[in-house]
Amino acid sequence: MHDNKKNLFINSSRRSFLKNSGLVLLASSLASPLAASSVFAGQKSIIKVGLIGCGGRGTGAAAQAMKADPNVELTAMGDVFPDRLEGAYSSLEKINPKQLKVDKKNRFIGFDAYQKVIDSGVDVVLLTAPPGFRPLHLEAAVEAGKHIFCEKPVAVDAPGVRKVIELSKKAKEKNLSLVSGFCFRYDNPNRATFTKVLEGDVGGIKAITTFRNGGEVWYFPREEDWTEMTYQMRNWYYYNWLSGDFIVEQAVHSLDMMSWAMGDVMPVSAMGTGGRQVRVDPQYGNIYDHFAVEFEYKDGAKGYHFTRQQAGTTNRNSVDVMGTAGNAIVNIGSQYEIKGQKPWKFSGQKNNMYQTQHDELFASIRSGRPIHDGDYMANSTLLAIWGRMVAYTGQRITFEEALNSPKSLGPDVASYTWDLKIDMPPIAVPGVTKIS
Repeated sequence: MHDNKKNLFINSSRRSFLKNSGLVLLASSLASPLAASSVFAGQKSIIKVGLIGCGGRGTGAAAQAMKADPNVELTAMGDVFPDRLEGAYSSLEKINPKQLKVDKKNRFIGFDAYQKVIDSGVDVVLLTAPPGFRPLHLEAAVEAGKHIFCEKPVAVDAPGVRKVIELSKKAKEKNLSLVSGFCFRYDNPNRATFTKVLEGDVGGIKAITTFRNGGEVWYFPREEDWTEMTYQMRNWYYYNWLSGDFIVEQAVHSLDMMSWAMGDVMPVSAMGTGGRQVRVDPQYGNIYDHFAVEFEYKDGAKGYHFTRQQAGTTNRNSVDVMGTAGNAIVNIGSQYEIKGQKPWKFSGQKNNMYQTQHDELFASIRSGRPIHDGDYMANSTLLAIWGRMVAYTGQRITFEEALNSPKSLGPDVASYTWDLKIDMPPIAVPGVTKIS
């Protein structure tokens, strides 16, 4: 493994990490070596935004982008499905018609819609299509020199992560803002709590537990005129080549918070388990419904991640950091507390973390001092992919094995079409499924 790749994942000082994590916009700006001048200096120049992926998250991101700055205009939209694009447009028209400037000629449909949005003259792109396409779309945006909001996760396999690492480096060299969809890093209670953890208020970290337990999600029944590609794209969540499995698509948030607490130092190995216990019908594609993974760090600390999606079960979204001087307790939405030698409870102002992401993104563009989330968004995505790999195989897998795995989940094609033959890979069997 090349040293420059390794350095993206390893930060030996948790205190120095604070300077680079985007914990506050001021810190991110001051840490940047970029010039303060900007083509968007001042509030009057228009910043044009393009939306790639018009589902619910994309629609929300577009609304938040327009709310972030009075002179932001949404000027282009793209999706593979016309109904999804038109639905998003109708919703945005009700939310903010004054800043919605998407002419019909700039409403693009098809697998190449992402490139057409990027080429339409926009300044910022919002990448919110299914994760399997994220490295492809990110590459096009970085090559074109666009500022980027990039939803999590940023890849579904190790080759995708490696591509994102290189694209992150290139975005930094081009002075582009790159804000990730790891929204909990933009949440005020979380920022306050994890800052204290990183400053040593719980002492040396011995273990972290994360839980992301919830119910089932949406499903669209097959229609007569759908090809297999259409069916899988409509139900992309249930196919690991599109979603990465739910540990990558959703529970990655919890792994991101674990990584945040550890200063984004990566573990050295992982073991785990998982499977399909309740969600066993073929309609659920080839993903699991539960995972349990143990990550081991070089200093002996352990990270434990538990997640399930099973209807009728108890929900939980939490992070517990256990240190030599105390424990940090995060129950998302209700409790942010440290117990021990330096007791503390969050009592500050809460915020809408989704809106804050865009507020800070567009403020950074105005200031000419970009935010760069690229390094940690690659770290956290790899953690989730790694967790899936150990569960699918039933094997202990090292960091180097996870990062350097050659296994790609998606079809090896030059371009996508609705008639593309998609054979669903078999459901992984621990002890049988191979790493590559």
